[in-house]
Amino acid sequence: MTATAHRPPTAREDLVGVLAELDPATAEARLAKPEVIEHTQRAHDHLFTDPGRLSPALRRALAARVAEQHGAPGLAQEHHRHDPVDLTVATADESVAALVRHADLLSLAPALVTPQDVAALTAVGLDADGIVLLSQVVAVTAYEARLVTGLRLLAGHDDGATPAPAADLPARGKYAPDVAPNGLPVPRVYTRELLGWLPWVEPIPAEELTDEHRAAFAGKSDGSYFRLLARETGVLAARTQIDHAVFLTRVGLPRAERELAAAVTSKVNDCLFCASVHARKAAQLSKRPEDVDRLLAADVPRGPGWAPADLTALSAGQDERWAAVVDLSAALAASPSRATAAHVTRLRELGLEPVELVDLVASVAFFSWANRLMLTLGEPHLPADTPLTADSALAADSALAADSAVTDPTTGETR
Repeated sequence: MTATAHRPPTAREDLVGVLAELDPATAEARLAKPEVIEHTQRAHDHLFTDPGRLSPALRRALAARVAEQHGAPGLAQEHHRHDPVDLTVATADESVAALVRHADLLSLAPALVTPQDVAALTAVGLDADGIVLLSQVVAVTAYEARLVTGLRLLAGHDDGATPAPAADLPARGKYAPDVAPNGLPVPRVYTRELLGWLPWVEPIPAEELTDEHRAAFAGKSDGSYFRLLARETGVLAARTQIDHAVFLTRVGLPRAERELAAAVTSKVNDCLFCASVHARKAAQLSKRPEDVDRLLAADVPRGPGWAPADLTALSAGQDERWAAVVDLSAALAASPSRATAAHVTRLRELGLEPVELVDLVASVAFFSWANRLMLTLGEPHLPADTPLTADSALAADSALAADSAVTDPTTGETR
């Protein structure tokens, strides 16, 4: 059920909107894309009410922890209201402790996740369906947290800086093998070239897909990524609708800038695969490949837990509008968010309308979800005909991808 214009929505209809405490202009702007509101709520309801490999009480406990890590106390309180498992007690069980360790990594440092981390989940009894469910609980919560944080800023609520999140992250660098398990070279630099992606968790075999599975990723091919996410069919169905509404409709922010925001978010989270897809599309739609390549080439120094230490290089050399879009996107994508009222004021002074600002927040939030899945359920690789040399990696970074929408045969992602 969708709330009408005659009364405010309830938390059962629009939890994000209720937690954001929207002003009239932002509330009206959100109604330009009602599918985002509806299907965000559907994804939430599916994750926290449907049966699955993890109890709803444990899912809510993990989601509350993630929401707190991302500076969304209202979202955390919503989960606490439903009597979640007490993790301080439950982690005495090594299987629960393993889930918490993995959730912390996926939440705060997804680029550090390795195939061995996923194997550790299998070792404590989690099967492929359970791994996808756990991943979606964390990734969807990161998405919701950014929606709430961004919309609160648009509505005039500057909640201030969020304390450093509670987590025990491993002291290691990004997972960066020379070759993927299929023997193909792994990209070492950001590029607009078409990349492949190899799952670490077994997707549903194509011949076993049901009509319900296929409907959940309608408009995509049956590549390994969507066949894997189809293990949580209801969440995937909601994701597909949100993706379409945010990125493929004409209303809102210019599409090139939505794709730019996706690429920026992917740089912050260090997801080379997602950045390649959306940088390619941003360059195509904007006809500004040099500016997009400047973003891809920007150095983002990393601190403990692979957190970006400085985001300023991402907007260097961009014009005033793109610099403001990049700066807000990067700040909101950080974990926890570093976005402030000043970022919003700057964009408004440049003429961005409420519906465009809402779209920008949704673009960053969506890729805060997507990056976490791409980085932690598999890994990218270069095309089969790419030689494994340093020179070829540099050449890949400067190569121009075809200026047309393409479907990745591995993941099924079309952009």
